[in-house]
Amino acid sequence: MEFAQIYDRVETDIPAGPMDLSGLPGIWINSNPDSNGIARLVISEADGKVSSQVYAIGPDGLIDWGAADLAVFTSRPSSRVAAGFSCVYDSGFVETRLQGMIMKGLLVLAQLHSFKDESRRADYFVREYFALAHEQH
Repeated sequence: MEFAQIYDRVETDIPAGPMDLSGLPGIWINSNPDSNGIARLVISEADGKVSSQVYAIGPDGLIDWGAADLAVFTSRPSSRVAAGFSCVYDSGFVETRLQGMIMKGLLVLAQLHSFKDESRRADYFVREYFALAHEQH
């Protein structure tokens, strides 16, 4: 099998070179001011590698989840422009998979939370939208 779906078919004129990562880095702010989840993500790129730093809303301020390396994806097999990413944060009691996609200038972030403790909390899914913060001069 050469492809699993017609979208996977790859043209022979794929441009050479590294992926354009320029659409991902920045400070992404949750567009919902009433969110109880992730307040912001800081996405950074260095030497062709991309990482995220997540800040979630806590009872006494933001909770820093730390840094995670991102697996970066394009929107189609022949593209060289980054369009999305995935990563995993493991906090011991919960594992959170993040899947992000840039769409119309927003970051659509899917969060899949799987509890690993004996709390009997249900695993859950959240999708939120983030806007790129603009520097103020």
